[in-house]
Amino acid sequence: MTELPPKPKAREGRVSLRQYAKLFRQDILSAQPAKLYHAWMAEFRTPFFRSFLINQPELLKTVLKERPMDFPKSGRISEGLRPLLGESVFLTNGETWLRQRRIIDPAFEGGRLRDTYPAMWQASLAAQKRLAAQVGQEVEIEEIASHAAADVIFRTLFSIPIEDEIASEVFREFRAYQRSQPILNVAAFLPLPRWMPRFFRRDTKAAAKRIRGLIRQLTDKRMGEIQAGTSPDDLATKIMTTKDPETGETFTSEEMVDQVAIFFLAGHETSASALAWALYLMALYPDWQDRLADEAQSLGLTGAFSEVSKLRLTRDIFRETLRLYPPVPMMVREATCPEQFRDRKVPVGAQIVLSPWHLHRHDRIWSDPDAFKPERWQGEEAKTCGRDAYLPFSAGPRVCTGAGFAMVEGVLLLAVLLRDLRVERVPGKDPIPEAHLTVRARDGIWLRVSWR
Repeated sequence: MTELPPKPKAREGRVSLRQYAKLFRQDILSAQPAKLYHAWMAEFRTPFFRSFLINQPELLKTVLKERPMDFPKSGRISEGLRPLLGESVFLTNGETWLRQRRIIDPAFEGGRLRDTYPAMWQASLAAQKRLAAQVGQEVEIEEIASHAAADVIFRTLFSIPIEDEIASEVFREFRAYQRSQPILNVAAFLPLPRWMPRFFRRDTKAAAKRIRGLIRQLTDKRMGEIQAGTSPDDLATKIMTTKDPETGETFTSEEMVDQVAIFFLAGHETSASALAWALYLMALYPDWQDRLADEAQSLGLTGAFSEVSKLRLTRDIFRETLRLYPPVPMMVREATCPEQFRDRKVPVGAQIVLSPWHLHRHDRIWSDPDAFKPERWQGEEAKTCGRDAYLPFSAGPRVCTGAGFAMVEGVLLLAVLLRDLRVERVPGKDPIPEAHLTVRARDGIWLRVSWR
C-alpha cells in the first residue's frame, strides 16, 4: 500500500471553550474534530458568538459566489494581523475593498503575468543555485522555499533581488514576525469595541512596525522615481500609477504600504508553504519526482514564458499539493442578515468558517481524499470537485487576485529546482503539518539534496 502524506491527528472528544482556544493557538488543524472531514456543516457555540463551518458545495457557492457582499470577511481572525497589514485589501470590506480591487486587479490581468515572468525566471535560477550549493547536505527546505518566494516578490514588485539591503532586512524582519505572531488575538473570541487595546505581544508590534517602516522606504523611493519618470515597469509602478476608474484617485502612500504588506504576506508566505510541501511530496514519491524532472528538461535557457504551458504534469503535482496542503487552511466570513443553512438558523453576526483543509480532504467529495494522486487532475474529478470543492485561493469576487501569478510561480520554481537536483527524505524527520498563519511543518521539512 502506498504511504499516505502526513496529516495531523484530529481532536478526540468535546472540549471547553478555554481548552479549544488553547488548542487553536497551538495548531488550528489538530484542534478540530475528525467529523469535519465528513460533515456538510458543523456548529460551534461560545458565550459571545456562534460559528458554522460549512463544507457543502452548494452553501460554499452561496457564500463565496452568489451573495459575497452578504458575507463579508470577519474581523475576528484578522485582528491579530492589523499591526502589519493595516487596512489592506486582505482585511477590508464593502466600498473600501471594492475600490482597492479596482486599483490592484489591473496589475495582474492579461499580459502583465507575461511581463513579470522574466523576473520569476531569474529568481528561480537564483533559488536553484542556492540549493545546489547544499548538495550532499540535509536541508531545511521551508527556509529555502521562503527565500525563493521572497525573491520572486521583490523582483516582480520592486525590480530588486532579495540580496538588496532593504529587501534582505524586510525578509529577516518578516521571519521574526512569523515566529512572534499568534493566529489568535483576544478579539477573536471576545466582542471588543475598536477603541479597546488588543494586547498584542510587544515583539509582534515591534516587528510589524519595523517591516512597515522598511516598506515605506521602498514605496517612497518608487514614488520619487515615478515622479521623475525613471521608474521600472514592474508591479509596484503599475499599482501606484493606476487610478480608480470611478474616482480617479490613486493609492496614498500609507495605503500603498498596507497593500505591499499583504502582497508580501500572501505572495511570500503562502507560496513558500506550497513550494515546501511540493518538494517534500516529491521526496516522498520519487517516481513522480523523476517524471517531473524529465518534463522540466523542456525548459530552455532563455526563460520564455511559453515554456510554462508545457509543464502539465508539474502543474498537476502543484495542484495536488495545494489540495493536500492549502496554504490558508481556513477563511472566516460573517453573516450580515438572518440565514438558514440546511436545518440550522444562522443569526446575524454568526461566523461562517470555510475550511479548504477539510474541504479538500472531505471523504464525501474526493476519492482517496488523503492520498497524493496528481492524475486526478486529468480526470472527471478535476471537472466536478475541482470546480466546486477546491479553494486554495478562495473563489468568487474575493478570489486571490494573484492566483494566476502563484500558479505560474509555484510550477516554475518546482521545475527549475528539480530539473537537475534530487531531494530525498531524511529518516526520522518526516514533517508534522500544523497551521498558524499558513500550513507549515512543526519542526521544519528536512530533505537531503543531491545531483540528479
